[in-house]
Amino acid sequence: MDLTRHLAKALPRQLRSLIGYPDRSYRAWIEAFDTVRDEDRARIAARIAALPDRPLISVIMPVYDPPPQFLTRAIESVRAQLYPDWELCIADDASTKPEIRPLLARYAAADPRIRVVYRTENGHIARASNAALALARGAFVALLDHDDELPPHALYLIAAELAAHPDTDIFYSDEDKIDARGRRFSPYFKPDWNPDLFLAQNVISHLGVYRRSLVEAIGGFRTGFEGSQDYDLALRAIERAGPARLRHIPHILYHWRAFPGSAALRVEEKNYAPDAAKRAVEEHLLRTGRKADVTASPVRGLQRVRYLLDAEPRVSIIVPTKDMADMTSRCVEGILDRTDYRNLEILIVDNNSVESETHAFFDRAARDPRVRVLRYDAMFNFSAINNFAARQATGEVLVLLNNDTDVIDPHWLAEMVGNAMRPEIGAVGAKLLYPDGSIQHGGVIVGIGGLADHAFRGLERRDSGPFGRAQLQQNFSAVTGACLALRKSVYDEVGGMNERDLRVAYNDVDLCLRIRAKAYLIVWTPYAELYHHESATRGSDRAPARRPEFEREMKFLKEYWGEALRDDPYYNPNLSLDHANFELAFPPRAAKPW
Repeated sequence: MDLTRHLAKALPRQLRSLIGYPDRSYRAWIEAFDTVRDEDRARIAARIAALPDRPLISVIMPVYDPPPQFLTRAIESVRAQLYPDWELCIADDASTKPEIRPLLARYAAADPRIRVVYRTENGHIARASNAALALARGAFVALLDHDDELPPHALYLIAAELAAHPDTDIFYSDEDKIDARGRRFSPYFKPDWNPDLFLAQNVISHLGVYRRSLVEAIGGFRTGFEGSQDYDLALRAIERAGPARLRHIPHILYHWRAFPGSAALRVEEKNYAPDAAKRAVEEHLLRTGRKADVTASPVRGLQRVRYLLDAEPRVSIIVPTKDMADMTSRCVEGILDRTDYRNLEILIVDNNSVESETHAFFDRAARDPRVRVLRYDAMFNFSAINNFAARQATGEVLVLLNNDTDVIDPHWLAEMVGNAMRPEIGAVGAKLLYPDGSIQHGGVIVGIGGLADHAFRGLERRDSGPFGRAQLQQNFSAVTGACLALRKSVYDEVGGMNERDLRVAYNDVDLCLRIRAKAYLIVWTPYAELYHHESATRGSDRAPARRPEFEREMKFLKEYWGEALRDDPYYNPNLSLDHANFELAFPPRAAKPW
């Protein structure tokens, strides 16, 4: 064996990847993994020839006064598609630039697949889109703005995905931005279907592809939602089709043009769009029978959905502790005195405390009728302690809460309970901060380092993170048990925590994965914030004396969950598994179907 190859195999994965790909930039990633070369074109052509069905895809393009050079690039990007079964349906919305109409006429004359309708008066983008839609004859329609570009393999990948999943009604892909000189930047590698994130931002957007019969059945684009007309369309389409008929293609299939005056650079360029998006989400919630308020999120132009309660269900907050009276008392006082949710009980679980000040605190705390102190005299087993307390809880909702947490916002519990009472939700996680204000927990991504890790860790409290996600409610595969809310019925349905195999570590990840296996969603909300003095009571599970048990539990999680740890649907396969920081993967795990 070649010595260099042998040494590279012996190195940790992080070092191997650095040797193979010293340049970790997006430009280098494009060159290595997202450039369609001659050999790729040949393989794609062979795959197209072998497709059992080749549906016509109608590309819908409303046009109004774009820079002519960008309109030309948009049209040429469609003509350059490797998949030949397309038509480009253009509706010119009474453009005022004199060069637009002749340009469109030349293309229509040059390629019979390009069809153009000229509106006599400007009706804005929804009416123009409907006019383009009226030209469509394809089984599917793809949405393209008049100054953006498609990569040459975009429509092929739609056709290939449809061949593999013929019942699909809606496709969406990853996207990036492209500047006036054709340089690509700011890739958005999206999760698979993430319904909570979708109510905060239009994840489908680019490239959105819809079965034409579905779009026609829901009445096409609605006027009054200009700037977010595609968001409104997607919301109504998913209501009709259902999420099972929606698929995400983890490849960059759309280049969004960014130049001065475009919304790709500044959302303020279409200041009417956020209001239209808010109304689209409000109407969606009303149509689907969910009681919620929609307000602006901390990220400009995006939404926050707050789920409302008709009445406060009773909540049982389980706080395990051993000694550490000062810390536990601060946690309990934060619940009792700085939380605006009233219908609650606190179950303090004493696991062999020995200090007199701790027992004095227990006596004081128990004088409050909302507090009970439970004695758990066995050896430490985090899973068993919570199961023990859950059996004695009287609440409809359980909150598992570490004693090293501290309340920041009085609305934290109402926020979590509002989500926990949604029938489709299995568990809810909070945004936990280190004492210095940086993020400790923002949801759990499984597969990181072979197991799992916290998203957004180390970001500043108000940092928006990648594409605003650090400040947006969304679904994850798991959330931390340091602050986790769920209905008691769900906890009982999955049998509580695994006290036999996961005494100390990863019991929260295992719990969430078992909840997801029952078809519930896990949601993380950044609108419930607490400080978390991580491992302050017990210390680190990676300490030498505890390391063997920690490693046994890591081994159990890997062996039991296997493939589920390698394919997190809420984390894109083009992103690295070395760290949960949304960096590019070198190489990506997204397969190329050619």
